[in-house]
Amino acid sequence: MSSTQTIQSGLRRLGLIISFLLLLTTVGMIGLRLITGASWLDCLYMTVITLTTVGFSEAVPLDDAGKAFIIVYLVLCLGIFTYSAFQLGQWIVNAELRSVLENRRMDQSIARLRDHFIVCGYGRMGSTICTYLSDRKRPFVVIDTDEDRLRECCGPNNWNFVIGDATDDNILEDAGIARASSLASVLPTDADNVYVVLSARLLNSRLKIIARASDEKAILKLDRAGATRVVSPFSSGAVKMARFMLNPSIEDFLEIADERGNELELADVHISDQSQYVGKRLMDTDLRDKGVMVIGIRRSTGERLMPPPGTAVLQAGDSLFAFGSSEAVTEIIDAKIAKPS
Repeated sequence: MSSTQTIQSGLRRLGLIISFLLLLTTVGMIGLRLITGASWLDCLYMTVITLTTVGFSEAVPLDDAGKAFIIVYLVLCLGIFTYSAFQLGQWIVNAELRSVLENRRMDQSIARLRDHFIVCGYGRMGSTICTYLSDRKRPFVVIDTDEDRLRECCGPNNWNFVIGDATDDNILEDAGIARASSLASVLPTDADNVYVVLSARLLNSRLKIIARASDEKAILKLDRAGATRVVSPFSSGAVKMARFMLNPSIEDFLEIADERGNELELADVHISDQSQYVGKRLMDTDLRDKGVMVIGIRRSTGERLMPPPGTAVLQAGDSLFAFGSSEAVTEIIDAKIAKPS
């Protein structure tokens, strides 16, 4: 069940309890009014002290018919009233109300997101992806079926999450897939990842989808389902081990972190139409001063400049392969002059 459905279910339950209490009070008030002819306020007062068994003196004189009505009324309604009042009190004081309010706040936060990331599955890979995005201050939403784990891990970090099955279209919509820029599917099984990729592609044709695969057959299926990139942890790990064997110094260099923990990274930065860099030669920009090295340019026409000369003129729609510290690259991506490709 999605967080929206949980909220709706909880509010329906609360509304039902309140409706029961109002119905019982109304029935008693009207009954006393018809039998005794007392004022509406006196009848309401008598109904409330009767249902709550407070035991005050009667505000309305009762004849035999009135006493009979009170007896029948108490026998039929006291149990319902006591149960409803107990449920209402429990609703107010227990964690269910807090959960509903938290889910509502979460839904409102997710509704404000634009060009965010969605992580399907909060396992070992999912938690690593979330930490990576959080360190770089990227907006994202986590989807997982384990509510306790999400509240325990995501809650303290103020990470947005949706409780539910990522293969459900409604859950993906709750995560704002129509407004998202990218999705990572790292569920435990290849079948679930294929289903998520297929659903996500149908819901947002422009979405970048990165999926996890365990073998070559799964890679082929995920490609056909619409994944933009497919990652096999085993092959990726094997390639990295081979790089360590062949070029250990380079790998060590790429993993160097400064005293603030910002690693060096390579990013693809898209130059928008409003960029101040449009029309400038690469050598005339301030990218180098910001600590960012451009090692390649991909034109909107598909042309690649690897490595780019300093005289290369930047154009709207260009993608820059920028290398530098995470902080510097993030600053470039966050600026209004550029946006993530």
